[in-house]
Amino acid sequence: MTAVAVKYQELQELGVEFLAVSTDTHFTHKAWQEHELSKMVDGGLPYPMLSDANGTIGRLYGVYDETSGLDHRGRFIIDPDGIVVGIELTQAGVGRSVSELLRQIKACQHVRGTGEATPSGWEPGKTTLKPGSALVGKVCDFWSPE
Repeated sequence: MTAVAVKYQELQELGVEFLAVSTDTHFTHKAWQEHELSKMVDGGLPYPMLSDANGTIGRLYGVYDETSGLDHRGRFIIDPDGIVVGIELTQAGVGRSVSELLRQIKACQHVRGTGEATPSGWEPGKTTLKPGSALVGKVCDFWSPE
């Protein structure tokens, strides 16, 4: 969460809004913000932390664990039309990569804006693929996994 906070300005420049959601109460979020997060990031998190204490949001996204009463760790990229275009689920305790989040957002925005496909590991300015019959059997002429 603090790694995202450090890159929050870059996310904002991409037109992205970031929300953190957990089954913790807003009281827990406030205490965590004041006593822990604000020590790691000046002023604490610059984005909202939402409470999903009853698991409603987690159920909608398929990450709520009825047994533990907790949401599994997940990240969802939602496009301007409200469509989920990227999902990452991780085991509790496994850190996530903000650099990969930014790369995926840029790729999603490129695909949406151009209709082109972005190969594995694509970065802005790198080769894209133009889907269509002309590409059939010729992907290897345009892209390599290295």
